[in-house]
Parts: sequence; C-alpha cells; structure tokens
Amino acid sequence: MNLVRELDRILRGEATRIENLRDGEIRIPVVGICTAIFILGFVYGFCMSFFSIVNRDGFEWPMLVAPVVKVPLLFMLTLLVTFPSLYVFNALVGSRLSLLSLFRLIIASLAVMLMVLASFGPITSFFSFSTESYSFMILLNVVLFAIAGILGLMFLLQTLHRLTVAPIVEELRRTAPPPATDTSETPSDEGIPMAPPQREPSSIDALPSHPMSSKVKAVVRIWIVIFGFVGAQMAWLMRPFVGAPGMEFTWFRPRGGNFFEAVWNNLVHFLN
Repeated sequence: MNLVRELDRILRGEATRIENLRDGEIRIPVVGICTAIFILGFVYGFCMSFFSIVNRDGFEWPMLVAPVVKVPLLFMLTLLVTFPSLYVFNALVGSRLSLLSLFRLIIASLAVMLMVLASFGPITSFFSFSTESYSFMILLNVVLFAIAGILGLMFLLQTLHRLTVAPIVEELRRTAPPPATDTSETPSDEGIPMAPPQREPSSIDALPSHPMSSKVKAVVRIWIVIFGFVGAQMAWLMRPFVGAPGMEFTWFRPRGGNFFEAVWNNLVHFLN
C-alpha cells in the first residue's frame, strides 16, 4: 500500500510540487518504484498476450511469457541507452542536478509511462478478444505506447524544470521580508465575490510564475525525440510483442527493416 501511495503521489503531482523539491531532488523510493515499473509492465504485457492466445491454434506458454517479460525490459533498456545523453544535455542547459537526482527523475518518468500504459490494459484486452486483425492490434499498441510515452516525457520536462528552479524559489522565500501588516480599518468585503482558490499544478502542468527558457526547452525536447526514436527501434529489435496468427512462435525475429517501415506497412495493410 505504501508503494501504491507513492505512485499516486507521483501521478497527482504531489511528489513534484515546488515545496517538495526544495533541495533539488525528487524524493521517491527508487527500488520500490523500479519494482512497480516491472509489475506494471507485466500487467500490460499480459494483456498484450491475449491476442496471440485467442487467435492461434493451441496454447503455448512462451506466447504468454514473452510480452510479459519484454514490455518492462523495453523501457529499462531504452533508459540504459539514453540516460548518458540525458545527463550531458542536463549539464548543457546549466542544471546542477546530480547523477543520482537525474536517475530518480527518469525512474519517476518511467513510472508515469507504465502507469498510463497499464491503465490501457483493459482496452488492449477488449480488442484482443473482439478482432482478428493483426495489423489493427499492432497499430493500436503503437498508439497506446506513444500516448504513454508522450505523457511520461511531459512529466519529465516539467519536473526537470521544477527541480532546477525549486532551490531558487526556496532561497527567495527564505530571504524575502515578512509582509507588512495593516492595522488600519478596512472596508467590509461583504458582497464582493471572492477570487477562486489557486489550483495546485498537476504533474504535467507548466509553472506560469517561472516559465522555462526557450533554449532549455529546445534542448530537452531534442533529447525527448532521441528517447522516442531509440524506444521505437528497441521495440523493433525485441519484437514480436503481439504474435501473428499463422506464424510459428519465436522469441525474436530477424533484424531486417525498421520500426517506422513496419508501422507504415501495417497501416497500408489495415486500410486495404
């Protein structure tokens, strides 16, 4: 239950509020969140396996195990390949985040991606039982993975900015003079509509009071594109995730082609 609460704090933005980042680090249980990433990946991989099981003659255990194992490994291997470049990009924009702080941030971002992806599990399961179109299932999973990745990377972008400005905001608050108190009589506010209370920013909201510079935003977005390309090609190398009906099961397929060519071919096949 503590782990579920930690995931909920990340998802709702409580863990990434400025006051919780005042020391320039996101406080999360790294081992616990990594465990949650694998569990959430297992959940979505299990839902992905239904299409192969339902639309193939005969059941084989590897058809169930393969996507369950591959989904969390896909994210972890993508992190392994892209993390060094993130650290360099982070230093390039003048951030003072340590290697450990940056690692905590990327782990939290992966947790957001996997939470979103696992929430799509019932949708994947529904279409697995209601369609026989292999191309459609491939395209559906590409779209769902893309949505999860975009939301997770939005979380990364905004939290990286908050981690950068949090120590500055805390220093300004500490050194600011106390507000002046006015003891004079003031007119009654009766009948004057009160301003609505300010909403706490969500985990992917920008901070209107501390806008991110265009240069920092551009550099981080370049890394996000790199992460997306690496993740897409990593998925291609680790295929199949969804077993094709009529094809013999295999853990991995030949390396020829690339992810984008395969998506285009499946799209053409689906539309025809």
